[in-house]
Amino acid sequence: MPGAAGGWRGLLLLLPLGWLAGGRAGDPAPYQRKISLEYNPGLNSSAVNLLHVRAVGLKDTIHYVWSTIGAPTVLLLYTQSQNSSLHVNWTRLLSPGPSGAIWVEPADSVLYATAVVFSKVFEYNGTKTSNLSKAHADDFYPTYNLANFTWDSLDGRLNETTLTATFRGVCSNPRGTTWNGSISFQVTAYEGASRDGPLPRLLHTANSSKVEFIMHEVAPRGNRSRFALEIATVEKRGGRKQLESIRSIDDEYTPTIFEMAQLVSVPLNGSLGSSFLQWKTAAYSALQPKRGDTVHCQYYPLQMVNRTLPRPSIAHGYFGEEQGRDYSVAAINISFGSEDNEAYEENGHLSWSALIGFGEPPKDGFSPLVITILAVALGTPVALLVGGSITVLLTRKNRYSEYEPIN
Repeated sequence: MPGAAGGWRGLLLLLPLGWLAGGRAGDPAPYQRKISLEYNPGLNSSAVNLLHVRAVGLKDTIHYVWSTIGAPTVLLLYTQSQNSSLHVNWTRLLSPGPSGAIWVEPADSVLYATAVVFSKVFEYNGTKTSNLSKAHADDFYPTYNLANFTWDSLDGRLNETTLTATFRGVCSNPRGTTWNGSISFQVTAYEGASRDGPLPRLLHTANSSKVEFIMHEVAPRGNRSRFALEIATVEKRGGRKQLESIRSIDDEYTPTIFEMAQLVSVPLNGSLGSSFLQWKTAAYSALQPKRGDTVHCQYYPLQMVNRTLPRPSIAHGYFGEEQGRDYSVAAINISFGSEDNEAYEENGHLSWSALIGFGEPPKDGFSPLVITILAVALGTPVALLVGGSITVLLTRKNRYSEYEPIN
């Protein structure tokens, strides 16, 4: 049928167009930053951990300051200068009053500053429910305060080639619990835009870094223990944090996970400066996770906190002791595991990843594969319909042309 053949030719033309569209969908701009890592700048000791990641762009610099002095914390400082520099007064930072111990020069180059603090890990009995908000007070075991952990030196855990560092801590006060495991935060800096290889295959840009929360061989204190991570953030007063849920039918990169959650800052009066914490609603129960190792991840409503950031934290060294006056603090909890999921007890491993960055969070579009599938799925019926219609018209025309009237 010539009409049908024409329709199929049209469909074949759709496929490369779909591929091109998919190739561009969700792909971040090819923007590059020059990354440098500096461990404990100005301190000739590895007794404490402070990692300065300097990401220099064409006209600006993002400073990430990661530290386990107190609760694991990252400062994100955006400056409108390629030459801005970070300074640390170590004597003051390690004192009971660290206010003003961390600053950037020139001071007027700083256009935006925020902090993310990983403050606590909750463990609770999930026999009746895995929902953290529905658990009763007597379901909770003593909280793991991460500010009280003993953190290994970054010596040997810092890789300037892969731009990664691993902060590994053990509980120094397990309250009678046998403690053989560890809690780690592995951070990764990015020079440009790409997609991670391991699950959940987060799409990142040059304006973001990744943090991976890892629990390994921590002995549960109950038969159906569930764990949750508390995260606190700071934002300049007048601005605010906003929790968003992004859903998509495309789950090619994280099978069966259709939701992306993100905590974004809403700028004050439209001023320059915003940040984000973005994650897929999935955790994993294996060192090299596969689809079958997925653990349910649930987040809870953002809560404004009428207090300063959890002490101690390097955030006090930059923002000062009275954050409540000039800054607002918010907190969110993220729990791992469902009623029918015993993955942690079986494998003794849990990992969860998130992006931290400046500006707009990366947006995932339809992948080339999904675009092609949609083009075929939608184009085939159209091609058949058009081809069939043309065939019917041609058949009728031939019948009329072959008719010879009787004289």
